[in-house]
Amino acid sequence: MPVGHDASRWSTFRSERTLVVAARTVTSTVRILESLPAVLDGDGRVTVVFAHDPTSAFNAGVLDLLHQAGCRVMPWEQLAEISPDLILTASENIEVPEGDCPVLVLPHGVGFQKQVPDSRSTGERLSGVVPDALLEAGRAWLAVSHPAQEQQLLAAHPKTAGHTVLVGDPCLDELLVSRPRRTAYRTAMGLTAQHRLVLVSSTWGPTSLLGRHPELPARLLAELPWDEYRVAAVVHPNVWAAHGAWQLRTVLGNAVPGGLVLVPPVHAWRSALVAADVVIGDHGSVTLYGAAAGAPVLLGAFGRDSVAGTAVADLAARAPRLDPAGDLRGQIEDAVRSHSSLRYAAVAERAFAARGQALTRLRRVVYHLLRLPEPDAAAPSVRSVPVADPPGAEVTSWLVTTALAADDGEPVVGVCRFPAVLGTPAAATETPVRFAHLACADDERDSRLTESASVVLRRHPADRAVEAVRWIRRTLARWPGCLMTAAAVRGGGVLVGLRDGRMVEAVVTGPPVDAGLPAAVVYTCLRGGVDVDGAVVTMRVGDRGREEDVALRLRPVPAG
Repeated sequence: MPVGHDASRWSTFRSERTLVVAARTVTSTVRILESLPAVLDGDGRVTVVFAHDPTSAFNAGVLDLLHQAGCRVMPWEQLAEISPDLILTASENIEVPEGDCPVLVLPHGVGFQKQVPDSRSTGERLSGVVPDALLEAGRAWLAVSHPAQEQQLLAAHPKTAGHTVLVGDPCLDELLVSRPRRTAYRTAMGLTAQHRLVLVSSTWGPTSLLGRHPELPARLLAELPWDEYRVAAVVHPNVWAAHGAWQLRTVLGNAVPGGLVLVPPVHAWRSALVAADVVIGDHGSVTLYGAAAGAPVLLGAFGRDSVAGTAVADLAARAPRLDPAGDLRGQIEDAVRSHSSLRYAAVAERAFAARGQALTRLRRVVYHLLRLPEPDAAAPSVRSVPVADPPGAEVTSWLVTTALAADDGEPVVGVCRFPAVLGTPAAATETPVRFAHLACADDERDSRLTESASVVLRRHPADRAVEAVRWIRRTLARWPGCLMTAAAVRGGGVLVGLRDGRMVEAVVTGPPVDAGLPAAVVYTCLRGGVDVDGAVVTMRVGDRGREEDVALRLRPVPAG
């Protein structure tokens, strides 16, 4: 350890002060890791050591997080053997050793808006407030993001009087400065201009969104067309810590293989929030951050453990409620259509003050408590959040619904795709001009789906047409139940091989598309009696007006 007995004999840096970060949960530790580097940047006078407090029910993952960040970590009991100049934490529920060093507590969310179980009793307590003994000793300082929170604390806990400091919220500052780079965050998540990202946000506990409606992500994926929507979920780190990733994925069922982007619990939620087009949330902080950043919000749940009179309670009074049993797509589109970027401005004004100044104010407080002059370097700047690439299960099979119509005598085909693992959509009922089929990629792991598929698709483009033709022949032979196969050719169109040996070449205007869309057009034309040789078909993807022409022609099958 770079602190404690005899450390000065071998320490490389000439430290004047020791700052100990108390790390108790993933949520609170992440908040420090995201803020502290900018505050202490370039200053070797302060030695920082992380002390791991293992007493929380949500302590899983804390040590892994600290080690991945390269932090020096000491056991909690060793904290009593050193004399830190400041203890910094974003977890109020810590037992610090006796002494006189100050303790600065940062919020790990937005304000003091939730009642949580009290680990010291069978009752509840206000999240974010330190034990009375620490307040009575005059050692605790509570950072707040708005003066209204000071008044709230004073009313609920009079002993906080004179021990709050207005810092602001560095997380909101980063979200706001990241908005101009929104396209970069969307691209990293695999989104195109045609995609609308629905972000499901859930806090922890039985009254949270996932606590009440764990089936909601799967239902969203089943009802939202794949070519128009993507769904991501930001789940509170306490859920990951208490239940584990395996249990979380198990509860979500087919949502993950159905395409749900399950955002990792550390750091990546911020980039997902910037990329989101609409937030479906609850009384957790992420929902409030989304509203403050200007996103449309639907409340899928709102727990009794939320605190009346807070900014999140104001949000509950203004945001529309989602009916989980109703028309999900209709409710989402209504929320987007009726939204104004200023809709939640008053809510944000009540939650966040000193915008753009949080890191500067935090540095001032930290150095004041350390009894050191601030560095001569300029005040820390607000940086955009890192562009994260959240892992998502790749969808490998689709239920495809199509509709055949005519415009001035020319064929028009509408195409909607839904992840097949989530069941049959209501629109799959067939009529003389509406059709449905199952399409599977060649890397689909469930052989039952591939055996039932009408169309099998090559996942990756072929380098040459002859390679695509050979793959088509092999695939038709391997899966005798499929009616056609399709493979894109790099730099060209899509070759669709039919069961009767014919080959259709499809060339799509506009940006490249995967082989499944032109294959759906060919399938529909054949089912609807349209002569595909030389036809030019208008393809309408989804319901939002995206139109592209698909030129179709029969071509001879190369020998060999």
